[in-house]
Amino acid sequence: MPPCDFKPEEFKGMSKERMLEIRQQNCFPMTMKVTFYKKPVFIHQGHMQWLWDVDGKRYLDLFAGVATVSVGHSHPKVTAAAERQLKRLWHTTNIYVYPTLHEYCEKLASNLPEPLKVVYLTNSGSEANDLAVMLARLHTGNFDVITFRGSYHGGSPQSTGLVSNHSYKYPVASSLGCTNTMCPDVFRGIWGGSHCRDSPVQTIRECSCAQGHCMAKDQYISQLRETFATSGVGGAVQYPKNYLKEAFELVRERGGLCIADEVQTGFGRTGSHMWGFQSHGVIPDIVTMAKGIANGFPMGAIVTTPEIAASFNKAVHFNTFGGNPVASAIASSVLDTVKEDGLQKNSLDVGTHLMTELAKLRDKYEIIGDVRGKGLMIGVEMVKDKASRDPLSPEVMSEIFEDVKDMGVLIGKGGIYGQTFRIKPPMCVTMDDADFFVAVFNKAVHNCMERRVR
Repeated sequence: MPPCDFKPEEFKGMSKERMLEIRQQNCFPMTMKVTFYKKPVFIHQGHMQWLWDVDGKRYLDLFAGVATVSVGHSHPKVTAAAERQLKRLWHTTNIYVYPTLHEYCEKLASNLPEPLKVVYLTNSGSEANDLAVMLARLHTGNFDVITFRGSYHGGSPQSTGLVSNHSYKYPVASSLGCTNTMCPDVFRGIWGGSHCRDSPVQTIRECSCAQGHCMAKDQYISQLRETFATSGVGGAVQYPKNYLKEAFELVRERGGLCIADEVQTGFGRTGSHMWGFQSHGVIPDIVTMAKGIANGFPMGAIVTTPEIAASFNKAVHFNTFGGNPVASAIASSVLDTVKEDGLQKNSLDVGTHLMTELAKLRDKYEIIGDVRGKGLMIGVEMVKDKASRDPLSPEVMSEIFEDVKDMGVLIGKGGIYGQTFRIKPPMCVTMDDADFFVAVFNKAVHNCMERRVR
């Protein structure tokens, strides 16, 4: 494991047995259902890309609280900004004019292209997506919303209607007017080949496309056209080149607005750009963001044009905590830290290296089907075999997942079938960290293959 000169405090708190007892008795059963690992990790303290459990064991955190800790756990610059604001003012609301909110809104808007210059601050990504949909409906007079199958956009009653993954759906009516269209996944989808992605790593599928032309993109666009004609209107998936550009054109031809959910892809994580949509050569009408926006402090935002924002004045909307002074101060420090620490470039450099090394393991092992992503937003899709591309079973996924954790690395899981390992670390991770993970993952997959042979 790469060295770390930070020494955590000794844990002197509640026993693990007591914590589990409370978790089972006083927390919703859902809390236990989503608890990672057969032997849970009891987290005590964090510093940058590292976490320590209550027993003092150190872990390399490559999941960052679900892609939320953007610049590093308890980053000194961000911590100092939070402390300064806490000593000055904990809370007031936007019914008053206070400097921290306005300084941050101006700074955030300066990081987005024209005409995206109007900001509304929320508490979460789910809330940001709820408001974005309502704003789009108010502005256009249209009602229907199209999302991709397998997508995830939040857990609120409204945003779950945008989600097509059954794991997040409850048997109650939610968010009427939402339609799902085929996800343009060039690995698991119907169409795709080895030249489709704008990525350092392509799929293992053969490609018969002519030079400079992507047949998969044409086929997925035709499915979107069919969705428009018939409806009345992702674990980390990369679209075919130019798909999003044509999709935006189709939506706008029909009087719709395009919303980019940058909750996980924003703030430099994809490396090549500050925002995920920029690598597709498009400018959305509304952008939603959260997670990394404040390095784990609860906050979200929507950014749109002045014209669209004016549609929000048809009634009154008030948010008690949106733009809270502490949240604004932390978020402002996060933007500064991303630039001062060169974290967008680090995401590009370390992420590209990590994907390239993981692609070597893909070529080595039959059960690693696909490696994809940009920057430090990476998915590794596991399969029973490369020929069928059938998802690896949950049981085998759990074996590898536990093994990686026991060797000192924390990653995530996702995908429609839970078949994709998600790697979305704090953006301060190093090349040595990446190499350590590759060695751990190689060992975990090797152990899995040996168990299969036995």
